Amino acid sequence: MRVGLLTEGGYPYADGEARLWCDRLVRGLAQHEFEVYALSRSARQTAGGFMELPGAVRRVRTAPLWGEAARAARRDRGRYGRRERRRFAECFGELAAAISAPGGPGSPGAPAAAGAAGTAGAAAAAGAAGSQADRFASGLYGLAELAREHGGLPAALRSETAVRALERACHTPGALQGAHRARVADLLTVTGALERALRPLSLDWYGDGEGVGRGAGEGPGGEGPGGEGSSGEPGLSGVDLCHASSAGPAALPGLLARRFFGTPLLITEYGVRLREYYLASAAGPGGAVLSAPVRTLLASFQGRLTAEAYARAALTTPGNTHARRWQERCGAAPERLRTVYPGMDASRFAEVGERGAGAGAGDGAGARGDDGWTLVWLGRLEPAKDVAALLHAFAQVRRAVPRARLRLVETGRPASAPAADGYPAHCRALAAHLFPDEAADNPVSFDRLGDPGLPSAADAYAAGSVVVLSSVVEGFPVGLVEAMFCGRATVSTDVGAVCEVIGGTGLVVPPRNPRALADACLELLADPERRERLGAAARARALELFTAEQNVAAFRGIYLELMSHCPVRRGEYGPDGEPVPFARPAEAHIPGRWAGGAGPAPSPATHTPTWATAPPGHEPEPLAVGPYAPQPEEARP
Repeated sequence: MRVGLLTEGGYPYADGEARLWCDRLVRGLAQHEFEVYALSRSARQTAGGFMELPGAVRRVRTAPLWGEAARAARRDRGRYGRRERRRFAECFGELAAAISAPGGPGSPGAPAAAGAAGTAGAAAAAGAAGSQADRFASGLYGLAELAREHGGLPAALRSETAVRALERACHTPGALQGAHRARVADLLTVTGALERALRPLSLDWYGDGEGVGRGAGEGPGGEGPGGEGSSGEPGLSGVDLCHASSAGPAALPGLLARRFFGTPLLITEYGVRLREYYLASAAGPGGAVLSAPVRTLLASFQGRLTAEAYARAALTTPGNTHARRWQERCGAAPERLRTVYPGMDASRFAEVGERGAGAGAGDGAGARGDDGWTLVWLGRLEPAKDVAALLHAFAQVRRAVPRARLRLVETGRPASAPAADGYPAHCRALAAHLFPDEAADNPVSFDRLGDPGLPSAADAYAAGSVVVLSSVVEGFPVGLVEAMFCGRATVSTDVGAVCEVIGGTGLVVPPRNPRALADACLELLADPERRERLGAAARARALELFTAEQNVAAFRGIYLELMSHCPVRRGEYGPDGEPVPFARPAEAHIPGRWAGGAGPAPSPATHTPTWATAPPGHEPEPLAVGPYAPQPEEARP
């Protein structure tokens, strides 16, 4: 089948998010064709180029969600006539009314307020929420259809008409409290942010032959290597499935493909996009601090967009139960959620893991490659990792076990948040303060992954007896899974998906509690046999649940399942003029020779059964039509 892979700030960019799992997915499902539609977040990301792409990637199209749309606006025919201006005002007014109304998905206090009002109040709140969701969808798709027919949307979204419509919505009785305080400068900031977020509505990615988004969607980085123009190309109108890497702007092209062409949408989130937005919403582009009204309106917009994506997706696959709870709170139907754990390359840690698993209790620390007294922490030095609490905990460990050592191994670039700028220096100063008399042989070492002594993560984990995670905020703990692959015992704080990942194979303590963290570390340092048992159990659990192979196998089954529920291939009809179910069955995409035929198998992109295309008067005997109808002989591998 042909899959449209939709990303935002991720694959195929070299420094993008979720690039590793997308790359493993594309390489693991090479029997399918992939078209990548990527939205970039910054000029630096665009300039960084792409990863090395496998042959399964047939085409790459890119567009920026940054900078101004001046070039696109100049090329638009977008000086709307009176009818188009009235239509834009109505659609944008619906959108603005929805995002300025209270009780949006994921808004704090909404469920509690509904419960406090009793059953009748809860029903009324649910009805109001559904009404606002309908208004948001009406405005969103109305703007998409306007862009599809006339273009001009980027300029219109920054026009005075848009600002006045948003102002009216903010001053409507019952609007969000923060929205009431919006000034003109705030309204201009919000409309500018909405123009960037809604750029996918105006792109030329849909290729239905009707000039979708004429003159729009081009800008810096508008086309990547391997990209092709929309002329003569089907674009998203020709894919069998849209697979989005998040429910934010990345899902917008999938929502339009579903709206215009009936293409099923699959959403995969390993870190909930809306949660990440809430955590980072205090700062805008370039680190500028946003006012409270701007944060309120943009957070509401993101919540409404996320809820719409969850509502229209055929299936949403969270990466863990923690993410699943967020998605349910934001409006995802439980029956259309299926947990698929992230897949990781276990082979990088096989040597360390087998050495650790093979060492018996009597073999001593040397058989494992560590000294038996070293704690290892690996990650980015940023406030969310709470390394300061770990240093305080280690001071208590050091008083009880003078031989203990702590290795802090930093990976990647520090976080871009302003609060993270001085955090590494703060941690070094704290370590010097806690251990002032041990400058010659400091028990705390600050290392960086890739240094001569630590060329890889496996080497870092091999240097320790216990791996520690001290975070106060965590999604899916990748570093914890890596330590499990290495057969290491772990001590972790109870945040995010930690308990789900560990599953009883490590010690878990409350966050922001140095005393509990120190006690857990001392327990494992004092008991080598227990470390061995926990490490072996952790490795077995990781190999069962978190390998790349299980991840790819899960998505292989999901792809075929979604196709079985959406069997009609657009544009292919039987003799009676009705759409042909299973006109391109999944079996037609299996490579190889076809039974009774000569030459290679027909291309999945071009093969059409003869019974769907025979000229009038020469049709073969039609087969039964239905979701379980037998297939013609040439459609069988």
